[in-house]
Amino acid sequence: MDERAFTTLTDYLDKVPAIEESIATGTDSQGLWWVKFTIDINHPLAWHTVQELGCVINYLSIKERLPTVFYPVSPAPYLNGGPADYLNWVIETKDKNFRPGTLMKWLKGRLPQPVEDIEQWEIDG
Repeated sequence: MDERAFTTLTDYLDKVPAIEESIATGTDSQGLWWVKFTIDINHPLAWHTVQELGCVINYLSIKERLPTVFYPVSPAPYLNGGPADYLNWVIETKDKNFRPGTLMKWLKGRLPQPVEDIEQWEIDG
């Protein structure tokens, strides 16, 4: 899978509040793909971003789960430093036929609209 296959997804994720630029993408030898990025932990909507992405990517519904997972990754903090500099987030697929652009469509249909409008992300409670 070439880099163009990721363009719609990375362009969309660039607009999500708290996600910082510099989104990395790749595939493994089996054709499964991944996306890695940083969430600004000091952004007021950082945890809203994690919650929204986690909901759609990991747990859309009991009967309708996407073949994707969203999770944090970090090198050993005692060797490197804290989460502001070394905590990253990964989305990866478990199905090589599930394309990055398909995930973008699922996110676009379920995240606040328009995704870059911070006011749409503010939830009471």
